Amino acid sequence: MDENSTPAARPRGRGIYLLPNLFTTGGLFGGFFAIIAASQGRFEAACVAIFVAAVLDGLDGRVARLTNTQSEFGVQYDSLADLISFGMAPAMLMYHWALVALRLDGVTLGKIGWLAAFLYAACAALRLARFNSQVAVVDKRWFVGLASPAAAGLVASFVWVCQEFGWTGESLRYGALSLTVLAGLLMVSRIRYSSFKGGGSGPKSDRVPFFALLIALVVLIALWIAPAVTLLTASTLYALSGPLMWLRRRWGTSGDVAG
Repeated sequence: MDENSTPAARPRGRGIYLLPNLFTTGGLFGGFFAIIAASQGRFEAACVAIFVAAVLDGLDGRVARLTNTQSEFGVQYDSLADLISFGMAPAMLMYHWALVALRLDGVTLGKIGWLAAFLYAACAALRLARFNSQVAVVDKRWFVGLASPAAAGLVASFVWVCQEFGWTGESLRYGALSLTVLAGLLMVSRIRYSSFKGGGSGPKSDRVPFFALLIALVVLIALWIAPAVTLLTASTLYALSGPLMWLRRRWGTSGDVAG
C-alpha cells in the first residue's frame, strides 16, 4: 500500500443501530403498559407511562442523529410505536376512565363513547401518516396539526389531575368526551403549531431561542412541585397556541384588507 495513502474509514458496525431503536422500544413498552394499566383501573400509572413514552420518543431521534444512525427502518418503527403510545394508549385510557360510563345514559350514548375513543386513535394514525408523507417538504419550524405526543399529553394530564383531586371519570364523562374529540380533531387539522426548532438543516436546525431555556427551567421546577397540574397547564397552553395564532393571523389579514 502507498505510504501516502490514507487507510479507508472503518465501516460503522450495525450494532449501533440498536441504540435509537431501544429508546423507541421503551416508548412502545410505555404505551403498551398504559393500555394494560388503564384496563385494570390503574389510571395514574397509565398516565405516567404515557409521559415516559413521550420522553423516550423525544430521545430516540436525537440519539439517532448524534450517533449518525438514522435509517428508514427507524423512522417507520418510530411511527408504529407512536401509534400505540400516543394513539391507542390515550384512547383506551380515556375510554376506561370516563367514556365507558356513557352507557349509563343509554345504548346510543354508550356507542358514542367507544366511537369517540376510536375517533381519537384514527386521528392519531392519520396525523402520523400525514407527517411521514410531508416530512421532507414542510417547514421544520412548524407542525401541521397538533402533534400526537402533545395530544396524548393533554389527555393523560387531564385524567391525572382529575385522579389527584378525586374527580371521577363517570361524573366528568361529557367533558372527557368533548376533550377526546377535540384533541383528535386538532391532530388532523391544518392549524400550525410551533415545533420549537429553527429552520433549515444541519447542526443549527435544533437550536431554540434563549428564552426557551428559561421557560424549560421554570417548567422543571414546577414539575417537581406539582407534576400533574404543571403538565396539564403546559399541554393546554400548547394546544390552545395553534388556534390562537391562527385567529391572530386571520384578524391581521382582515385588518389589512379593511385598511
